[in-house]
Amino acid sequence: MAERGRPELYEVFDERFRTGRCTSGDARLEVLYDGCRWAEGPIYLPAWRQVIWSDIPNDRMLRWDEETGTVGVFRRDAGHPNGNTLDREGRLISCEQGNRRVTRTEHDGTLTVLADRWQGKRLNSPNDATVKSDGSVWFSDPDFGITTDYEGHRGTSEIGAGNVYRIDPATGEVRLVAEGFGAPNGLVFSADESRLFVSDTRAGYVRVFDVRDDGTLSGGTVFADASARPDARFDNLRFDADGRLWVAAMDDGVHCYDPDGTLIGRLDVPEAVANIAWGGAKRNRLFLAAESSLYSVVTSVTGTHPAPGPARRS
Repeated sequence: MAERGRPELYEVFDERFRTGRCTSGDARLEVLYDGCRWAEGPIYLPAWRQVIWSDIPNDRMLRWDEETGTVGVFRRDAGHPNGNTLDREGRLISCEQGNRRVTRTEHDGTLTVLADRWQGKRLNSPNDATVKSDGSVWFSDPDFGITTDYEGHRGTSEIGAGNVYRIDPATGEVRLVAEGFGAPNGLVFSADESRLFVSDTRAGYVRVFDVRDDGTLSGGTVFADASARPDARFDNLRFDADGRLWVAAMDDGVHCYDPDGTLIGRLDVPEAVANIAWGGAKRNRLFLAAESSLYSVVTSVTGTHPAPGPARRS
């Protein structure tokens, strides 16, 4: 595969980025594919050793095979998909901006609609999703897919705001759990699921919420502020096994935050990074969806699984 990168892939702001061995991996980015219009939502499927990701304007999902390096179309007319994740059973959860819904791809390939409305009103354009160990699916719903026809279909928000929602695993009820965003985007749980981190692209923050046992949230304080870096706009986010938060920061590459909220380093990427995901046999390969390309870099740290651990039973 081709390699691409500037002379220094890693930029160190705090020695913890170096001492935590975050800079000891590959020195350059590997280009896996460069034929997208706007790439988003990579997710690694361990059973198939493949990455599936979204090419939103082209209304398709693509598939890269780790064993052969080949790329093919996973799904066409895919509803202008954005973020993807896995549930407890390894099924694909996708946010379809154009269809204004969240779906699950079953093991036989059929689609199940998990959410397309809240209180009878159509969703805006679901953007990203994460799954909790109780099987609940949490997703963000900004308006990116209805503002123009480029990443969806121009339309009007029936809800009138961008919120974060929870889908109950038993009843399918869609519940609003967080509001007051400019444009909620990426979201991820801490390892113990006691906190939910949500990026707000328009406000320029990553906010952190406390998760209650009943599936509601409290708090919402600012964990990271994009204004510290003029080119940064926050998109999706992922944790590594040591509790550092890695954030796709668009024109400012990929940010790495210490658990205390300090920006300790970044990856310098030649295109705007929209989404990232950990994968590979050791889960130490970081996949980056950036503008027209899918990149990867084998790192010296290990990422967390998008849906770690078995489902809890009552």
